[in-house]
Amino acid sequence: MSQKTLAFIHTSATLVPVFQKLAEQYIPDVKVFNIVDDSLVKCIINDGSLKPNVAKRVAGYAQSAELGGADYAMFTCSSIGAAVEAAQFVTNIPVLRVDKPMADLAVATGKKIGVIATLPTTLYPTSDLVRRSAEAAGKEVEITAKVCEGAFDALMSGDAAKHDEMVANALKELYAEVDVILLAQASMARVVDTLPEAFRQKPILASPPIAMAYLSGIIK
Repeated sequence: MSQKTLAFIHTSATLVPVFQKLAEQYIPDVKVFNIVDDSLVKCIINDGSLKPNVAKRVAGYAQSAELGGADYAMFTCSSIGAAVEAAQFVTNIPVLRVDKPMADLAVATGKKIGVIATLPTTLYPTSDLVRRSAEAAGKEVEITAKVCEGAFDALMSGDAAKHDEMVANALKELYAEVDVILLAQASMARVVDTLPEAFRQKPILASPPIAMAYLSGIIK
């Protein structure tokens, strides 16, 4: 059986080592390459939402992944989720959004679901995905969404400590209201390990490891 190849498409270079490490852990026999374009999220922020120009570029990157030899493509940014789903129709390989396995797991885990993000443009796509996952599962859920205002700007300016502190505070505020919390951005995942034990009794879901565990089960 020939070795499979996976393409990661990122909107931040900071996620390359994160997913490289996870790939080595979950799919060590799969070849991996990365495509990075941090202007995609900047365009979405400037436009206030996902627009056709970005969606077309997302589709182009899915096609580039296929032309580059990928058997699977995973987009690691939740803000472009709708475009990722549409990109499936212009390629002959599976095109995956990183937060879909996480959303499905959240719906299976609890009824009161919290979604936390550092950008409004990421909060809606993730919340919408949870709603659709619940509908597909025939389950009613209550979604509480929260934006960590200023945390994304802090991270982009190089102040990771401030970003992490703001995310941690938001998680603590949301904790008592829900059964399970979703982190809408992969960049937030590292904050969970810094929380006091009292705030880690309920599931706090981060997309990267859940997505990679899912991939390990479907790449044959």
